Amino acid sequence: MNIVFFDGVCNLCNGAVNFLIGQDKQQKLKFASLQSKAGEAVLRRYNLPDTDYESFILLKGDKLYQKSDAALEVARLLGGVWWGLYVFKLIPRFLRDAVYSWIARHRYQWFGRKETCRLPTPELQGRFL
Repeated sequence: MNIVFFDGVCNLCNGAVNFLIGQDKQQKLKFASLQSKAGEAVLRRYNLPDTDYESFILLKGDKLYQKSDAALEVARLLGGVWWGLYVFKLIPRFLRDAVYSWIARHRYQWFGRKETCRLPTPELQGRFL
């Protein structure tokens, strides 16, 4: 199973989840907010901070991907034209993650935040943990 964990109060992150749901025609991805019970459990399991949600995370089986690695692996899973983004793996991770972290630090300022985590619509309930 491939699970994308995201900051449930971040407007940018919620927009990314909406985009992924629309692009994931084969429904390869499930979703959970980092603030959920499933999110808290994965953060504990991998000894990650449970108060700073700077990264979205992809859990692919037992393998955990973070930051730019998670984004590129998700693009690869989507296939089609999105698979082409995987070429950015050629850029050293420290550079990719520096850009990712800069955007993550400013995401609330640029895109805003919600007071509560996203709740899936009834038709999307099966895609969320």
